[in-house]
Amino acid sequence: MTTSTALLTDRYELTMLAAALRDGTAARPSVFELFSRRLSGGRRFGVVAGTGRLLSLLRDFRFGEDELRFLRDENIVDAASLTYLENYRFTGSIRGYREGELYFPGSPILTVEGSFADAVVLETLALSILNHDSAVATAASRMSIAAGERPLAEMGSRRAAERSAVAAARAAYIAGFGATSNLEAGRTWGIPTMGTAAHSWTLLHESEEEAFRAQIGSLGTATTLLVDTYDIRTGVETAIRVGGTSLGGVRIDSGDLPLVAAEVRAQLDELGATGTRITVTSDLDEYAIAALAASPVDAYGVGTSVVTGSGYPTASMVYKLVARQDASGAWIGVAKASADKASHGGRKAAFRTLVDGVAHVETVVVSNGFAALDTPSEHPDGRPLQVTFVDNGDIDATYEGVEGTAAARAHHLRVREELPVRALALSKSDPAIPTEFVDSI
Repeated sequence: MTTSTALLTDRYELTMLAAALRDGTAARPSVFELFSRRLSGGRRFGVVAGTGRLLSLLRDFRFGEDELRFLRDENIVDAASLTYLENYRFTGSIRGYREGELYFPGSPILTVEGSFADAVVLETLALSILNHDSAVATAASRMSIAAGERPLAEMGSRRAAERSAVAAARAAYIAGFGATSNLEAGRTWGIPTMGTAAHSWTLLHESEEEAFRAQIGSLGTATTLLVDTYDIRTGVETAIRVGGTSLGGVRIDSGDLPLVAAEVRAQLDELGATGTRITVTSDLDEYAIAALAASPVDAYGVGTSVVTGSGYPTASMVYKLVARQDASGAWIGVAKASADKASHGGRKAAFRTLVDGVAHVETVVVSNGFAALDTPSEHPDGRPLQVTFVDNGDIDATYEGVEGTAAARAHHLRVREELPVRALALSKSDPAIPTEFVDSI
């Protein structure tokens, strides 16, 4: 049994639809665009995430009996609108940046083409997914860069709403994290899962030693023991005495981490446990991870910071009408002109120019017509950034599910190598590369 996603929608989308059906503009061919005017927090790049989830939820964007009854009982739309919605299926086309792709201010991340009625009702669904997932992915990518070759695990489920936690785990995995603590994310998206024990496990037992012996008896000596419930130095000594010098790892969740990590490493080596790994998990963000770069840490677990976008829980994306046909059938570009919220009208194609393999500029070609701007021959020196997700209502399943998630992760790790060195810094600055808008010839 499927659950409709049609009411994951703001009311004004349906009131606009009702008015458009009444005045005859509902069928007018239109182009909507999802983009961000700026990068949150002075970051130097953004990461697109959520597209695969959007496509799957689009399949269930149907107004069934329950949804129609609610709209009728609450007098939200008129009878003609209810009749239209009863048969609603998205029949338009969606193009955009691949999931895992980098984006910059003005990048045409998603382009939705169809009738006004077809496209206007998707605004909230598209924005709620991509704003959340892209915010998490952008923060996660910065953390992954700061961590270097050291593995990262996402463990922030307890700091997010239950479904948001699953989405956040997926976004973090796309952007470079290697595992999650969330089992639903593992089942749904094929992400490796991890986890051993919390402080409550140690507190349950009469002694730390008893807790460690029980954990090793259940999970084996490859497990990781949490050594900071009481005294860290005593905890490390007990862990190696119980688990032996082949113990898999110890976890530290408190204290001055650079100092504590160095002391624990020295103690482990003195005890002969030179191969026992150290994982740290105490309120980490990209800055804390970067500060630990020179410390003898083997892995990181990140919770609150990653699932909340490390202080910026939205990617500030918007969904705007950028082109439509006029009454005569001619295509025209349209754009909002408000101060600080101006946008570029017209249908767009985007390319990234590389110089010696390094991203140099993002070129967005703008057309008020319907020309096929997305062919590589238009910009032979630029990498085309857009692909087709939905073609006349037909959703490309390649970008969905476990396979789509794995492909998005691979794509992100590949294109991240194109970033110039200045993009890897964590300090606030201008975008790593400029976005140039040019008119098509």
